[in-house]
Amino acid sequence: MPKPAWSQEESRRHNLGDLLRQVHVAGPLSRSALAERMGLNRSTIMGLTAELTAAGLVREELPGETGRAGRPSLVVRAESDRVYVLAFDVRVDRLVAARVGLGGKILDRRETVRQRAGADLDDVVGVLAEFGREMYRRSDGLCVGAGAAYCGMIRPGDGMVRFGPNMGWVDQAFGAELGQRLGLGLPVPVGNEAHLGALAEHVRGVGAGVQNLVYLHGDVGVGGGIIVGGKLLDGDGGYGCEVGHMIVNPYEGRPCGCGSRGCLEAEVGEQALLEMAGRSAELVGRDGISAVVDAAANGDEAAAEALRRIGDWLGIGVANLVNLFNPGMVIFGGMLREVYRGSAAQVHSRVAANVLMISREKLQLRTAALGYDSTLAGAAELAFAELLASPLEVLARLESA
Repeated sequence: MPKPAWSQEESRRHNLGDLLRQVHVAGPLSRSALAERMGLNRSTIMGLTAELTAAGLVREELPGETGRAGRPSLVVRAESDRVYVLAFDVRVDRLVAARVGLGGKILDRRETVRQRAGADLDDVVGVLAEFGREMYRRSDGLCVGAGAAYCGMIRPGDGMVRFGPNMGWVDQAFGAELGQRLGLGLPVPVGNEAHLGALAEHVRGVGAGVQNLVYLHGDVGVGGGIIVGGKLLDGDGGYGCEVGHMIVNPYEGRPCGCGSRGCLEAEVGEQALLEMAGRSAELVGRDGISAVVDAAANGDEAAAEALRRIGDWLGIGVANLVNLFNPGMVIFGGMLREVYRGSAAQVHSRVAANVLMISREKLQLRTAALGYDSTLAGAAELAFAELLASPLEVLARLESA
């Protein structure tokens, strides 16, 4: 049955959001480029741009030297310094908050170590709320939203952390608590960190333009986000893509924090690497992983052997995922960026040996272009989602609050 045609107002609202998203994601674009991307005529683009400019969301300016004859097309640019969101990223060993401008520009940032002290909801919320309020006070721009990434299984809709295996969080009302403590009258949607990392790399990272990809994220454990046909694969309850708990070593596997044994997370995570390298009592987290990778590169045989073994298990996990989903790209993010840097040969060897030939023909293995900020960027995109869907309506609601 054909879908009902949009009304003129619905079409206008959609086009306003689409134009704003174009410059938010791609950066400054000329009117002619926008017309081509959106399939609209230039007079319509001019009208949409005028509305967004009047609302303070974009501005128009003359381009730099084009080298072309004739009158140049004005460039439309997001008002990054005026319109922003607050983004929060809760990692196992680190808390990060940022003020992110429209267009993805980080305008301000706070970061601190997170003590690995179990179910620490009150401490986490207290630190992040103070960071957020401080950045809000220091800005004279307009805050249009907030969003958070958390290293655990998140219930869609209310930001409830159903399970955070590495810190013992069970049914913690993180999103609601953070929104209340921020005191800005803004809800705080929460997403799984690896899901958000996958979306960020797909929107503005190394996976931009790749419609089918797998993102593997290391943060003490291992998480995953899978993009299929340009959309996140989230599962029936929103808890899909827990690739870290895919069983790769069922008989002699290491115990995992989820209660199982031989999970990918248990075989390639922080604890496994540090113990194999004989460094379990030394540096941990990002610094510990980097130290092992650097030591291996400098001839430390124990570190090199640890990375070979870890890389073999990581390659098995990648091979399974590629055979299942046939992605065009597998992206290594978080601490796995460092692990992959030191074990790429083993990963490639497993892919060559265990992935169906046709599925690996065009496969690309890459590290996250956004670095350790993939998940933070994903939280910012979560916060911008409502504005990008209905720009003028969101501004009207904020101004009347």
